[in-house]
Amino acid sequence: MSQAPIFSAKPLFAKGFTERCAAASPAFGRAAYSTFRLTIGRRAAHAPAMDDRLDIVFAALADPTRRAILAMLLEDDMAVTDVATPFEMSLAAISKHLVILTRAGLISQEKRGRVKWCKLEPDALRDASVWMQGFGQFDPVDLDAFERFLRIELDDGAAAQHASDDACREGL
Repeated sequence: MSQAPIFSAKPLFAKGFTERCAAASPAFGRAAYSTFRLTIGRRAAHAPAMDDRLDIVFAALADPTRRAILAMLLEDDMAVTDVATPFEMSLAAISKHLVILTRAGLISQEKRGRVKWCKLEPDALRDASVWMQGFGQFDPVDLDAFERFLRIELDDGAAAQHASDDACREGL
């Protein structure tokens, strides 16, 4: 007597990655897959659009390890082994983070002799900075002035309501 398997991985691999993602979430279609491919480092057939580049930069900045690496590179260029020293992870793991930062354009890497050096590329953040500045164009709210305004408006509104009520009573 043969038993049916409890779990089969076959249906998971019957479709391609894009089809599985599209089935799981309608919003995750071919365009999102293209951005995902760029984020993890595969080369796209076309130059990424502005939104795609922003997605890649923000995806790279989303990880605290990568932000710490960028902060270290603010001071000076560093060898890959020096970048890896403060972190409790393997050199291979740090290299993966560096590849993501390089593909996002946030750092560049060059080989000097036998040592691979990392350099911060501050211009890569320009598009992200311009995009974020759009959210900073509003004046900060003075809550005390807003509270005074509301108090005056509510008092005036209450006084007008009482005057209206009094006029209605006199009219009856």
